[in-house]
Formats: sequence, C-alpha cells, structure tokens
Amino acid sequence: MKVPFLDLKRQYSSLKDEIDAAIKDSIDNCGFILGKHVTEFEKNFAKFCNVKFCVGVNSGTSALRLALMATGIKSGDEVITAPNTFIATAEAISHVNAKPVFVDIDTDSYNFDVTKIEKAITKKTKAIIPVHLYGQPADMDPILEIAKKRNLKIIEDACQAHGAEYKGKKIGSVSDVACFSFYPGKNLGAYGEGGAVVTKDIEVMEKINILRDHGQKSKGQHILIGDNCRLEGIQGAVLNVKLKYLEEATENRRKNAKLYSELLSGLDVKTPKEMDYSKHVYHIYAVLSEKREKLMEHLKNNGIFTGIHYPTPIHLQEAYSYLGLKKGSFEVSETFAEKTLSLPMFPELTGEEINFVADKIKEFNSQILK
Repeated sequence: MKVPFLDLKRQYSSLKDEIDAAIKDSIDNCGFILGKHVTEFEKNFAKFCNVKFCVGVNSGTSALRLALMATGIKSGDEVITAPNTFIATAEAISHVNAKPVFVDIDTDSYNFDVTKIEKAITKKTKAIIPVHLYGQPADMDPILEIAKKRNLKIIEDACQAHGAEYKGKKIGSVSDVACFSFYPGKNLGAYGEGGAVVTKDIEVMEKINILRDHGQKSKGQHILIGDNCRLEGIQGAVLNVKLKYLEEATENRRKNAKLYSELLSGLDVKTPKEMDYSKHVYHIYAVLSEKREKLMEHLKNNGIFTGIHYPTPIHLQEAYSYLGLKKGSFEVSETFAEKTLSLPMFPELTGEEINFVADKIKEFNSQILK
C-alpha cells in the first residue's frame, strides 16, 4: 500500500462537476481579478467566521502583512510571535520594517506559552501575532487580557486554522483581526495562491481593501502606497464551492486524528493533545519521536509519505541571524523541531490507510525495543 502525505486529486474528484462549472463561469464572465466570485466568497467566509468583514488577498503572507499595515504597525515597532511556525509569520513583520520578537511554546499545545509573553514586552512592542499551529487555537483569553492591558494589537495567524474554535467561538471572531491562507494544501485550499483577512473593524477592512489594490480608494485615486495583492476570480470561484464542504471535511480530519491517536496509544511516539478550550481542525497531525529520522525512513520504505513542520525554528534560520539569537534561546521550540513528524492527514484519508500507518509505526517500535 502507498499512503500519500496529501492527495488533492481525491477531493477534486468528489467536487469536480461543481468546481469545473464555477471556474467556467468565472472565465465566461472574464472575472479574472476580484469580481463577483471573490465578492461572494468574501461574504460567505465572513459569515462562516462569524464576523462582519472579509477581504480576499493573494496569499496568507499578504494577509498578515496588510493586516499589520492596516493596524498601524511600522518601522521600529516590535511584534511578538512564536518561533516554531512557518517563516511567513515573521516575514510579514519584517516586510513592514518591524522586528519579530519570539516567545517560546508550551509542551502540550505547541502554541505560545502565555506565561512568557509579558517578559517579552518592551516600550517598542505594538502587536502580538498568536499562531494557531497545525489547526489548534492558541489560548486566546490570556493573550487578549495582556493586549488590552498593554494597548497592543492582536493579529491572529489562522493560516492553518480554518473552522477551528476557541471556547466555542470560530477562529476569526475571537479578536479584531485574523489572517488565513488558501494555499492548495490548506484545510480550505484554492487552486493556486490565496488568502484573506477577516475582521470586525470596518476601518481595518476599508484600509486593506485599499492597500490590496495599489492604494486606490477609487479608480486612479491612490491615497496610500499599496501593493497588488488582489485575489483572483477563479480562486474565489473554487473557494466558494469548497467552503460549502469545509465543515464535513473538518469532521473527517477530526475523525482521522481520533483514530490515529487511539491506534498509536502506548507507543514510543507522543500524539497531539487537543486542549480543553479548543476545537482542533488538524491541518497537520504531528507526532513527536526521539528517533524521528529512522522512523521517517522506515515509513518511507513502506510507502508512507511524511513531512516535518518545521525542521528549523525561525530564530535559527539564516535569514534571521541578524537578531543574534542562538541555539538554546527557545529550548521547547527547538526540541519540538527536532522531534516533530507529520503523518498523512487529509479528509479523504481512509481508515485502512491510517491502520496501515499505525501498523508500520508499531512495527518500528517493536524493532527499536529488541
């Protein structure tokens, strides 16, 4: 048996007629940039997130950057975030000439250790970007309390957390601004690049609308220095179709994660813990293994494809060497990066495939114990 890490063809096959019709309509109407399909998707995704506004953009990275710009983050400011995320979170901070300041994670959720945020705050701190890593929400109440006390902006990196919930509230509605990615492999994925900012704040919405379109308030009237970050019409059409099935897909992911955790219980891998405040949507199902490379090789030899998200924390990346941070700066994040292994996870993954993966991990576990 071959078990892919991700299989987008299975999803496309199940939605082919609807998606093909939506794409054809977009092309027939020459709605290539923004247009009716994007407008409709923005309305539907805002409703899905239980917020007033959604602005579609061309990537999750752009969503984060424009959200920072729209909330007034500028050169010389500091923005607190986590070091164990994809580099785009920090890149967005750097792109507005602000400085990323990292806070280590806890050993259960793999998100912010909220007890360490206060110590990272300086007079230059202007915002916090909590990352809902792998689809598990960060513990937002303490973060919101700190932000309110310190007058800081919160911009949620929800790029892996479509449909996740914090204490019964959809991610996107917990704070004033949240950013999503629609990269094809995401829980809600486009057929190309895509992203969105959702917000309750009309001023933030209006500003991002302007910033994404070369700073135009109206045709030819450029009131800000913006960028070209518009969402393509075809991507809006695809996302509109797939959004209708997101809740069902999420439940399939959660069912698959539950089966994995049951089958892997008692083995020499640590399975993810769903925190009592969260509804985890399992963009990634990551286990921790002391012998990750050998386990990864064993699974590959048996036709099982895995991944590592992410092998090097941001503070140890060459691009951020100027910060002067060394190994040992954030020990939990570094240990996590050395042990994490992402197993196959997508809604169409079958129970038979999950059982096969678990059997091969058990086989590896038995070999190690000999």
